[in-house]
Amino acid sequence: MIIILKENANKNDYDSLLGMLSEKGVKVSGINGVNHNILGLVGDTSKLDIELINAQPVVERVQRVQEPYKACNRQFHPEDTIVDVCGRKIGGEHIQIIAGPCSVENEDQIIETAEAVKKSGATMLRGGAFKPRTSPYAFQGLHGEGIRLLLAAKKATGLPIVTEIMAAEHLDLFADVDIIQVGARNMQNFELLKQLGRSNKPILLKRGLANTMEEFLMSAEYIMAGGNNNVMLCERGIRTFETYTRNTLDIAAVPLLHQRSHLPIVVDPSHATGLTSLVEPLSLASIVAGANALIIEVHNNPAKALSDGAQSLTPKQFDDVMNKLKPQIEFSGKILG
Repeated sequence: MIIILKENANKNDYDSLLGMLSEKGVKVSGINGVNHNILGLVGDTSKLDIELINAQPVVERVQRVQEPYKACNRQFHPEDTIVDVCGRKIGGEHIQIIAGPCSVENEDQIIETAEAVKKSGATMLRGGAFKPRTSPYAFQGLHGEGIRLLLAAKKATGLPIVTEIMAAEHLDLFADVDIIQVGARNMQNFELLKQLGRSNKPILLKRGLANTMEEFLMSAEYIMAGGNNNVMLCERGIRTFETYTRNTLDIAAVPLLHQRSHLPIVVDPSHATGLTSLVEPLSLASIVAGANALIIEVHNNPAKALSDGAQSLTPKQFDDVMNKLKPQIEFSGKILG
């Protein structure tokens, strides 16, 4: 339930309303909008008397929210959320390009790639230190050493770093990571999401490969319910009957999520299809659809990559993509970086 307050509301009337709601056992959060101030109510609102609330002098109108997610619901928070990462903003008119290898392999590889993507215009660096793989025999990442190498690349380039967490017990290793990524396989790892909700780190939450929009938003709700509002939603393709691509990019998810939620939307065109030839057109389409950021896999030598080489761009290919993206971002009225 949300309560839309009248402009220039009397403070005594406002405090009286809060006291009445508190007595009913619901949690109240205030949102200051451009035109209206809103109270979002979380809890069992079924027993609240809407007519009585409407009769309060400070109330303009009351509206029930049918969706089970509240904190990430645009009805509760009409204004776009903007997540600040080391001074770089994601959301609203700001667009960030996150680029780097699927896996961190060694110091030369990650620093060389970081320097290349920065030169082309990337604003953040991605790289996997922990790698969830379908096969237990595949390369699983360098773990803590991988994070150390990412921090070395950050020191060399100044790019904020994004890397994936696999388990809550690893959280201490991520103290200096700028954005913690929750991968598709962990989207419904609710104990991990609860732990991330208690942190103040920006969280990049990837949609599960077979999850609905509501399930996706409910996972974001788990993080936000813990008090962490720095959440970004990442569409990375879903599993369908199609076999020509690794996954199917749900491009409609971008405007749909903007309708339903105030959180920034990120698109991963690399995992969405697994084909380097499709990264450019899907990146352009994602910007047009309203994406606030892209996360693109780039490797200094994809042919020898230990993970996902087939979908990784070379630095030259990434540079070509950025040359197409920059005018599209400008044409869309957005700001890169």
